[in-house]
Amino acid sequence: MNILLAIVLAAAMTASAQVPVARVAEDARVVDRVAEVSRGDLPQDLLRRMVNEDLDLLRGKRADGTYAYAAYERLESSRISQSYSINPSAEDSLSTVEVKGTFAYRVILDVPTRRLLVRKNNPVFVDRVEIEYMPQTSSAAKTQIVKVGTWLEPGTLRPFELEEIGRQATVRVFARSDKKTGYGNLGLTLLQAKVVDVPESPYADAVASIKAIQRGIDRRDIESIRSMAQRITAGLTPTASGSVVNVVAPAAPVAVPAEVREVATITPEIQGELQAIEDLLTGTDVERRQGMDRLHQLIRRLRSR
Repeated sequence: MNILLAIVLAAAMTASAQVPVARVAEDARVVDRVAEVSRGDLPQDLLRRMVNEDLDLLRGKRADGTYAYAAYERLESSRISQSYSINPSAEDSLSTVEVKGTFAYRVILDVPTRRLLVRKNNPVFVDRVEIEYMPQTSSAAKTQIVKVGTWLEPGTLRPFELEEIGRQATVRVFARSDKKTGYGNLGLTLLQAKVVDVPESPYADAVASIKAIQRGIDRRDIESIRSMAQRITAGLTPTASGSVVNVVAPAAPVAVPAEVREVATITPEIQGELQAIEDLLTGTDVERRQGMDRLHQLIRRLRSR
C-alpha cells in the first residue's frame, strides 16, 4: 500500500509540473502582433494578465499556490494590514484581534502614535501572539505561540518571524488597554513572501523573457515587448517529435581571462542567490536596495574564498 501511495504521489507531482509550452508560445505570438499594430493604445491590462498567467504556467504553478520551478523566499512582495481599537478590560480579560493571509513569513505589531487625526494614541498591553499556519512544505498545520507580556508604547513596531513560510496563516493577538487612559489602536501586518525562480528551471530563459515583457508593458516599450515575445516563440517551438528545442541563436563566445575562469564556476547556491538579486533589482526602490545589499554580501563571500 505504501509503495502504491508513493507511486500515485510521484505521478501527481509529475503531472503538476507539466507546462503547456505550446500555449505560452502562442500567447507570445499574440503579444508580438498586438504590440506591432499598437499606435499609442497598447492594451496594458490585457497583455499584463496574459503574460502573468503564462509566467505561472512556466513556473509550474500547483493548486496549493506553490510552484515546481520557483520557491517563496523571505522577501516582501506585498502585505496585509488591519487596524483595531483595543478596549480597556480587567487584567484577566483580553481582547482578541486577528489577521489572515497566504504565504506569510512575518507579522508586525504596530502601535501608531496617533488615533483618529490629532489625538495621541494610548499604550496597548500585548499578552501573546498565536500563529496558526500551514507550512508550504507540509500538509500538517502548526501553531506558534510568542509570549510578549508587555506594554507597547505609541510609536512601537514589534516584528515576529514565522518559523516557516505559511501557505495559509492566521495571526491572533491577545491584548488590552488601560482603563485609566482609555482605548488604544493596534495595527497588525502580515508580510507575504516573494516568488523567486530557481535556476534549475528548464524554462529559465522564457521566464526571464516574460519578466522583460512585463517591464516593457509598464514602460510601453514596444520594441522590447516584441523582441522578447519573439524570443519566447522561438525558444518554445515544438519539434516534430513533440519536444521543445531552444532555437534562439547562441551568444557569441566571450574570451574570459584565465584568472577569472576559476571564479566563474558558479554553484547552484550562488545561482539561486544571483537569481534572487536579479528579481530584487528589477523591483521597487525598497527591493532594489535589498538587492544591492545582498549583492555586496555575495561579493564579500566570494572574495573571502
